[in-house]
Amino acid sequence: MKLSGAKNYENYSKKILKICKDKPISFEVFSDDPFNMEQQALKINSWGKNVYVKIPVVNTKGKFMGPLIKKLSKKGIKLNITAVYTIKQVQYILNNIDKSKVIISIFAGRMADAGKDPVPIIKTATKMSIKKKNVEILWASTREAYNHLQAKQLNCHIITTPPAIIDKISNFGKSYEQLTLDTVQAFYKDAKNAKFKL
Repeated sequence: MKLSGAKNYENYSKKILKICKDKPISFEVFSDDPFNMEQQALKINSWGKNVYVKIPVVNTKGKFMGPLIKKLSKKGIKLNITAVYTIKQVQYILNNIDKSKVIISIFAGRMADAGKDPVPIIKTATKMSIKKKNVEILWASTREAYNHLQAKQLNCHIITTPPAIIDKISNFGKSYEQLTLDTVQAFYKDAKNAKFKL
C-alpha cells in the first residue's frame, strides 16, 4: 500500500473495497498486543462483508495468538491467520477456531527462500483442514509460476500471485521447442538492443 502511495490505511482500504466488492480481501492488524489487536480487528471487520481480518499466528515476542483467534472466531469474524510456517502452528489454529470462515496463510515462498521445502507442509495442512468446511489453506509469498501448479496439485484452496507471475502463467502449455526458440530470439534481441559487436 505504501508503494502505491497510500497515506491513510483505512481510507485506502475502503477505496480498494469499492472496487473489490465480492471477492474475499484481507486487511491486517498492526498492533502487537492481543487487546489492541482485538480492537483493530473489530474495526477492520466493520468495513465490509467480504473482509477477512489478518492476524499473525504469533506476536513479535513469539506468543501464540490462540486466545485472540478463538475470541474473534466465536464472534463470527472472518480471519486470515498469517505468517504460518509449521504444522504445529496449523494444528494450534485449528484447535482455536469456531465456525467462522478462516484462511490459514502458509508462507511457502519465504520458506523456499530459506532452503525449506513448503510442499509437505501445504500437503499436510490441506489434509488436516478437509473436515473443516470453514477453513481454506493459502499458498502465500509466491515466487514462481510453477507454484501455481504445485498449489493446484496439492488441492491448496488459494494462492496469492503477483502480476508478474500471472503474466508468466501465459507460457503454460508451450512446448520445449517453442521455449527454446523464444529464449534464443530473446537473447538475439537483447544483443542487438545492446549494440554489442565482436
